[in-house]
Amino acid sequence: MTVPFLLLIPLVAVAVAQIVKFIIGGLRGQLRVKDLLAYGGMPSAHTAFVVSLGTAVGLQEGWDSPAFAVAVVFGLLIIRDAVGLRQLLGEHGRILNMLIVDLPDDIEAKYPHGLLERVGHTPLQATVGGIIGLILGYSLHVWWLG
Repeated sequence: MTVPFLLLIPLVAVAVAQIVKFIIGGLRGQLRVKDLLAYGGMPSAHTAFVVSLGTAVGLQEGWDSPAFAVAVVFGLLIIRDAVGLRQLLGEHGRILNMLIVDLPDDIEAKYPHGLLERVGHTPLQATVGGIIGLILGYSLHVWWLG
């Protein structure tokens, strides 16, 4: 497997996760094209990205390789950020949006759409993203070699 394919696997995983997010929105009656590039929501594209990369690197380089260790460490940091810090940022956005409406009109007008409230992921959203990443990381690797 070449390095470009190791780069393509996570990009495919992100695309699939974002398309799933778009479809889920449609099933909920909220079919919005902007969801194809949106932060937050079900499933976590960030988690799909790093899990697919870690899976592909592990399969290619070995589960005891330094490359796999680096992929796991950075993957865990990204997942922790998506579930922890970014979830907290979404809560801050919700609270600040409630406060913005009490500001003078000229200041409130600077935030016509408010602040983003859906920025992070729940543990379930990250888990589903991880499952997508694991399946795609494994199946695309096997497909490429087969």
